[in-house]
Amino acid sequence: MDTQQEIKSEKKIARLISDITQPPVVSIPIFAIINYVLLGFNNSLVITMICWIFGAFLPITTSLILIRKMHTDMDITDRTKRTLPLFFAVCSYLIGFLVLLSMGAPALTTALMFIYSSNTLIILFINLSWKISIHTMGVAGPAVVLTYLFGILGLLFGLLIPLVMWSRVELKKHTISQVLAGGLAGIVLTYVQLYFILPLV
Repeated sequence: MDTQQEIKSEKKIARLISDITQPPVVSIPIFAIINYVLLGFNNSLVITMICWIFGAFLPITTSLILIRKMHTDMDITDRTKRTLPLFFAVCSYLIGFLVLLSMGAPALTTALMFIYSSNTLIILFINLSWKISIHTMGVAGPAVVLTYLFGILGLLFGLLIPLVMWSRVELKKHTISQVLAGGLAGIVLTYVQLYFILPLV
């Protein structure tokens, strides 16, 4: 009985970690922190609201609508059903990037929104043949950006990466290779894009 309770407890913890580390959900505090640090509280309100609309609200809303229409679970476990939600997320992030660019938002904020779009597009294409972990990629990317902004302090956010990996494997949503690939892709792709995009925005 104790063993069964421990298993149930581990599943609940894994589910909680998985739910709060979905990429659009993670983007909410990430954009708020970046904008607050770069602009201050009052000056960051409008920019942060734009980030939340295109980085979280629209991707989450469209995903929920599609999940209901496709009669699938919240994780969209079936890889073949992930294409449309990913496509709409790419469009939302891309529009958000263009809006931020036109508003003269901080370069790091604008670059991150572009990275969300491009990384999601890459995930979409990979997902056509292999189920890479979106969760791990969605945490690893922001970890790189926070490390760029805060230095060693930003690395603390990266401690979430192994927890997310564990949760996705524990819930049997991904294999170890899929979560490792997601984490590595998120770190490398985000780092490379920051290097090239920041000077342009």
